Amino acid sequence: MFRKPYRLGENFFKFVGQTSPSPLGIEIQRAEGVFIYSPDGRRFIDLVSGVSVSNVGHSNPEVVSAVCEQASRHMHLMVYGEIIQQPQVDHATLLSSQLPRNLDVVYYVNSGSEANEAAVKLAKRKTGRTEIISCINSYHGSTHGALSLMGSEVFKSSFRPLLPDIRHIRFNSFEDLSLITERTAAFIVEPVQGEGGVRIPESGYLKAVRRRCNETGTVLIFDEIQTGFGRCGKLFAAQRWNVVPDIITLAKALGGGMPLGAFAASSELMSLWQHNPVLGHITTFGGHPVSCAAALASLKILLRENWIDDAERKGQIYCKMIGRHPAVKEIRQAGLLLAVDLGSRDYAERVLPLLTEAGVMSDWFLFDENSFRIAPPLSITDEEIEYSAGLIIGALDRL
Repeated sequence: MFRKPYRLGENFFKFVGQTSPSPLGIEIQRAEGVFIYSPDGRRFIDLVSGVSVSNVGHSNPEVVSAVCEQASRHMHLMVYGEIIQQPQVDHATLLSSQLPRNLDVVYYVNSGSEANEAAVKLAKRKTGRTEIISCINSYHGSTHGALSLMGSEVFKSSFRPLLPDIRHIRFNSFEDLSLITERTAAFIVEPVQGEGGVRIPESGYLKAVRRRCNETGTVLIFDEIQTGFGRCGKLFAAQRWNVVPDIITLAKALGGGMPLGAFAASSELMSLWQHNPVLGHITTFGGHPVSCAAALASLKILLRENWIDDAERKGQIYCKMIGRHPAVKEIRQAGLLLAVDLGSRDYAERVLPLLTEAGVMSDWFLFDENSFRIAPPLSITDEEIEYSAGLIIGALDRL
């Protein structure tokens, strides 16, 4: 029987569910360091990092070795929390040593969305309250509960009804903090708004958030899913402002390129899962041993290298080189998380295909239509920064 030749691109569009009418559709053969390669030999410098996932670079040999070694021992064994598995224990021990004392217990899940879902559940269980507050232009995931927290109606209206008793306030508004009251179970906030276009907290804002939550008995949740693991120049972005939450949610770079989510809280808070009801949150694949092995290798690399301490300086190289271009209205930057604001949706939409043509992998922001993203692996060198900045300037010249 005659068989049609196998065409990967055709089958991608035919059999793989799509999330937009115009995906990039670039076939990738391999990735190494800060570069991604297509089968036809094209090379792209990656300024997305899988949306802040590949902080230690693509195909990092230590992470790959850890994955292979663990996969050869065992993969999934039993529903999470029942069996002692060394990758989970070793990673949780190291991670908790890097967190504030009140965040001394780590609970592993599958993704950032699940981490935020569970954190909100835990806040409700702790307080007995129902109201959850998040920020306008916040992003906390796409599952039903996490979607309810999202601060944009555009992405929510088709899926209502959603979780009730959700309120949104303005990020960086000291005045709006008065809306956090004794009926608020949790305030969930990104220390730096990611999909809002890298919005930096104003001086004293996060400390005012912490005070207000203390006054009202509200659980403070920091969503560090996009900002964590060195992206903003500290292991966790909140460390830049010396503010400690009650719960921190993690994913993306947590797994070193493997899928993994987690949240950390005090042992007192975490113990609430064990009664009223028992199994307050359960997950089958959360804390998968291969993902935890990759996470451990990745965290060891980040703690050993000077990439985190150097992220702010590296980000400033982009600001200085690109910021003087006449098409650029503003660059908002925290470490190696940057939004290049062109002041125009038309410009932002037109520049992305020009960047792809130039060999630069960039992306847009969900809630900032005027900007494009720069968020390379933290391992990027000064020479690679200057090279990619030059390509960006060339694309901007063509606008």
